[in-house]
Amino acid sequence: MDGDDCSFPPDSSDDHSQRGSVASSATLSRAQDVLIYLFGDSAVHLSVEGLGSITVQELGRIVREALHIPESAQDAFAFWLSSPLLELQLKTRHQPYKLCRQWQDLLYRFTEASEEDISQDEPCLQYRRNVFYPKSKELQIEDEGVLKLLYEEARSNILTGRYPCDPEHWTALGALLCENGQHRFFCLKREKKLSSFLPAHVVMVSGGLLSTLRGKSSRQAGLEQSLLEEYRKISTSSGNPVESTQLLHLYLNMCHTLPYYGCAFFFGEIDKPVQGILQRGKRKAVNVGICLEGVYVMDVKEKHVLLGLRFSELSWDHSYPEEEGDSHILWLEFDGEEDGTPVNKLLKIYSKQAELMSGFIEFCVELKSASEGGAAADTDGEVSASQQPTAQDGSNKNGRGGRRGMLRRQSSVVCSRVHSLNTISYVDNGKEIKRLKPKRAASFFTRQASAPTYSAVQVTESLEQG
Repeated sequence: MDGDDCSFPPDSSDDHSQRGSVASSATLSRAQDVLIYLFGDSAVHLSVEGLGSITVQELGRIVREALHIPESAQDAFAFWLSSPLLELQLKTRHQPYKLCRQWQDLLYRFTEASEEDISQDEPCLQYRRNVFYPKSKELQIEDEGVLKLLYEEARSNILTGRYPCDPEHWTALGALLCENGQHRFFCLKREKKLSSFLPAHVVMVSGGLLSTLRGKSSRQAGLEQSLLEEYRKISTSSGNPVESTQLLHLYLNMCHTLPYYGCAFFFGEIDKPVQGILQRGKRKAVNVGICLEGVYVMDVKEKHVLLGLRFSELSWDHSYPEEEGDSHILWLEFDGEEDGTPVNKLLKIYSKQAELMSGFIEFCVELKSASEGGAAADTDGEVSASQQPTAQDGSNKNGRGGRRGMLRRQSSVVCSRVHSLNTISYVDNGKEIKRLKPKRAASFFTRQASAPTYSAVQVTESLEQG
């Protein structure tokens, strides 16, 4: 998320970190040690003067010189303050040290973490991919050092399941890791090494003890065999050893086919579909990925996409709690169908980061609109033209997830699973809003990325759940 999408609280913390990446000292005007963390278990060790007032812009110049990043790729990366509880992409004017001192205030404001977790949490300063850097520009990068930084981040997101992908996809990516110089296929003889090639949730065997003992060896053998076959395909097709830069390009290009590549991620919850009295009120944990292309809601546990929308396909808003105990909510409105009838669907995402997500969407829409032109505009026009008929006739079950090359199957983890969402549905008959199930009402979303293909929802009732 971008730190500029909110007004930070005043610097009220007197605590100084002894474990964070930004050192603390009573004499911050003198040179101080700073660790800038990179993906791949590495870091840049710097000695910085005036640590208490140095800005991201000034620090960026120092880091780029240390990493020998060419001027053509200087916008590819940004500074992030990251911890297991919160991730913030910083603006060039931000001062990392001061934000570190405000970290607990930010956690109270934007997370549901307990006081104990907040008191023990500390951020690290990371240098990683800029969410607002277009994939089209990334494809033009030839500098091996820059490509390695992007590759390490993409690899981490694949292996941790942050980027959900299908078996043929993670198998091909794993085979590229086997081909890469830092890994060789004989490493697969030990199971603990298998997680260096495949997502963790794929390697782990689910089920009880007996099923684990029975399926452990056979599952591992199947995964190794799939990797071996894919590895042989790459080796046979290339003939000669593949150059390092070419391998990095292959890996990144394959990751680019995932629509949520390069997203900033936010944590939230959605309502589970009601299947009985005992399940009423239960929620499902989700990750919300937002990038220049759109918004993607992903199941944290199952590692698949629940809803994927381009900005031209949605309207959005956020609401603050009206009473104690209420939640911050990000509202997503999109076209759908109920029993063959075109309707407006409404998804509620409960999250203290709703305001940040709303501002982030707005900024991405504005940035994309400002940068569109030429080939990009032509491409977007083709996509919009192909999507409009499905939105009008309500037959878009395969629409938003069905035009992504090799990930075409409805069962693909990339395909939206709108049928599994607990949404509010409406249809406009020209005079009034007809409420479908459940019997709830919603306010009109004033923000829209483009002219909608349906009539706007306009009611005066509140956003209360009935």
